[in-house]
Amino acid sequence: MDKLYIIVPAYNEQDNIERFVDDWYPVIDRLSDESRLVIINDGSKDNTYELLLKSAADRPKLLPLTKPNGGHGATLLFGYRYAVENGADYIFQTDSDGQTDPNEFGQFWDNRDRYDAVLGNRVERGDGKARKFVEQTVCFLLRLIFGVKVPDANAPFRLMKASLVAQYIDKLPKDFNIPNIMFTTYFVYHKKKVLFIPISFRPRQAGMNSINIKKIVKIGWNAVGDFYRLKREI
Repeated sequence: MDKLYIIVPAYNEQDNIERFVDDWYPVIDRLSDESRLVIINDGSKDNTYELLLKSAADRPKLLPLTKPNGGHGATLLFGYRYAVENGADYIFQTDSDGQTDPNEFGQFWDNRDRYDAVLGNRVERGDGKARKFVEQTVCFLLRLIFGVKVPDANAPFRLMKASLVAQYIDKLPKDFNIPNIMFTTYFVYHKKKVLFIPISFRPRQAGMNSINIKKIVKIGWNAVGDFYRLKREI
């Protein structure tokens, strides 16, 4: 059976993490014995990691990891490398804030053999118009700089062949802020078989988002330079 690693970054998610595990563990529990739900504590200052260890006590496919704080992007890349190095066939990524629906995973998994990557498209966003505008701006820049047209570049609901992730991961610095955007870009630019599926996207279920609009704008501004550099290297 196919070996899936679900990669989930978590930072100060003590108000969400137990519910997240309750919601998502059944997804991995139905799959092969070697599949894992890998939740990576990114140097949280609260009880996120302790709650993960407690949750893992009777859930053999839940694998809590911890590392010094490096940000969402660096944590994703850490998790992707971990999955590749441990022989995953597929990598699925989502976030730990309760905005995504595990009931929508099945249609992604059912398409795994026909596509290299199956990516979410947040047609309706519960996290506000400002974030939707940021995403639309990112998609415009990708079309302008790379010539790729995508409906959603950064959705945290994506199933990818691990071999495909391994093909591109070393092109990015280990602390790169927005790796999912670049993976989407690489896949489409190099004409891999990619399917976008509409997904629901709820408001954050509890706690505070560590990345506010001001930080997003700063990251986006810095990303423009990164995009042009990566375009030269593509």
